[in-house]
Order: sequence, then C-alpha cells, then structure tokens
Amino acid sequence: MHPAVSGEEFHITSGREKNTERRAPLCDLLVSLCADVNRKSNQALIVYLRLLLVESSIIMFRNQYDNDVTVWSPQGRIHQIEYAMEAVKQGSATVGLKSRSHAVLVALKRAQSELAAHQKKILHVDSHIGISIAGLTADARLLCNFMRQECLDSRFVFDRPLPVSRLVTLIGSKTQIPTQRYGRRPYGVGLLIAGYDDMGPHIFQTCPSANYFDCKAMSIGARSQSARTYLERHMDTFLDCELNDLVQHGLRGLRETLPAEQDLTTKNVSVGIVGKDMEFTIYDDGDVASFLEGLEERPQRRVAQPDDEPAAEKPEEPMEL
Repeated sequence: MHPAVSGEEFHITSGREKNTERRAPLCDLLVSLCADVNRKSNQALIVYLRLLLVESSIIMFRNQYDNDVTVWSPQGRIHQIEYAMEAVKQGSATVGLKSRSHAVLVALKRAQSELAAHQKKILHVDSHIGISIAGLTADARLLCNFMRQECLDSRFVFDRPLPVSRLVTLIGSKTQIPTQRYGRRPYGVGLLIAGYDDMGPHIFQTCPSANYFDCKAMSIGARSQSARTYLERHMDTFLDCELNDLVQHGLRGLRETLPAEQDLTTKNVSVGIVGKDMEFTIYDDGDVASFLEGLEERPQRRVAQPDDEPAAEKPEEPMEL
C-alpha cells in the first residue's frame, strides 16, 4: 500500500514553482493510489479515485487566472475586471434619461444606519454636467474630482465649456489605465453622466471596464434590471416629454427597483436636472417633494396579517459601498 504522506509535502512556497509544489504531492498520491487499486482489480474504486483526481485538478486550477488584472483566462476573460463590474451592482440604483431639451438623473440614496445621514448619489461636476454613481463611493469621488479639473482646464485654456462627449472620452482613458498595469485594480464604480452642450442633452454610462455608452435612457445599480425594463417600455415617449413628465418617468423607473414594502420619500431620493438655458441643479430632501406629489401611489400586494400575529419587521437595506 502507499505510505503515509507527511505534512511537509503539502507546504506552500512563493515564486514560479508555487503551483507545481502545491499540486504535485496530491496528484502523485492519487495516481499511486489508482495504481495500487488497479492491481486489486477493484473497478468501482478505480473510477472513484480517477474522478477525485479530476476534481482536485479543477479546484487547483480554478482560481489561478484571477490573481491580477493583467492575467487572461483561457476563455479570453479578465476576471478582476468582471469582479469590479459586480461592485457596481452592489450600489443603490440610479436612473438617467433625456428628452429633446433636458437630461435627468434620479438616484436612490442609502443610509448606513438610522443614526447616519443618507449618502450623496448625484454629484455636481460643472454648470452643464453632473453624475450619479453606483458602486464604491471613494472611487467615484476620485473620478469626480478628475472631471471637475478637466472642466476647469477647458474653461481656463479655451474659455468654453468642455463638450460632454470629450469628457466621457477622458474618463474612459483614465479608467483603462488600471486595467492594463500590474499591481493596479479597476475602479469599482459605474457612472451615469448627464450633460448639455451644443449637441443637445446627453446621457452617458461608464463602466469599470473603461467602456462607455451614449444612451437614450439607462439604469445601473442593485436591481436595476427592473428599471431598465420600465425604460425600454416607455422609451419612445421620452423625447417629446415635458420636464416634469420626464422626471416622473425617472421616479417610476427607480421605484421599480425597490422592494414591495419600501417606497420613494424625500429622504431617499435625489434628482439632478440639466437642460437648455438651465444649469445642472440637484434637488434633495424637501426640494424633491414637488416631484413626488405628482407620482401616483404604488400598488402593493400584501398578505393580510392575523390580529394576534405581529407584522414582519422591515429588512435592513444593504450598506452603500
């Protein structure tokens, strides 16, 4: 029979031989066990040990392609970038849409606890540009400061506002750098950029993969697929909407991302608007009340509770990253 294997054979070292030294003792052990059992003609056990050998190889090789952003998997994927894309889905939802004259951002704000204030989701960049975020707030602050600096440079050097498409291109170039260099990580935040320039209103989406898209309407963040479904259903009406109707569509789309027991309030909603002859303006707290007043009551499906049974407690929202 095969001799006992000491713990020294399973030690892990660093360097190029790390993977080899980690897998060699286990593989050699399984191969030798298969040979020993083969001599005893126990076919069932042979099949089991061979399957165990294949499974152990899969486990050992599964995570060796996601250690760094510069490593490609055999399927042509960069797992670290995909993980950064998942960070966007952890942030609260935000919606962006535009008409012929205005671009609107609507965002859902979260609070870490009852004792904490709601975090800002819409940020001012320049008089004609604003952004809403989903993902790592710290990364969003860094990108927002970069965008503000580029807008200031354009006004100082060229004495004109920076075109929205040009700013989005600069953001794409900046976010691509960490995806190509060893030891860096992608930005874990997605942006919806609303702006107005000589070409009219714009809604752009940026991703941690450094891709960016010009959109008619878009939603990112947690449970954003429900909002995108609503936007796709009403997309043809957005271009001819008045400003108030456009905001109402954004609020309805954002409401689709909420659980049944939760609704939009002045505390958890933020609205940003920019348009022709209108600088980018953020509406928070009481300023949002006028938009929420025109929003019809959300139909709710609730199961009746027995008189002697207390209602279920409201689940806590996940913390904003």
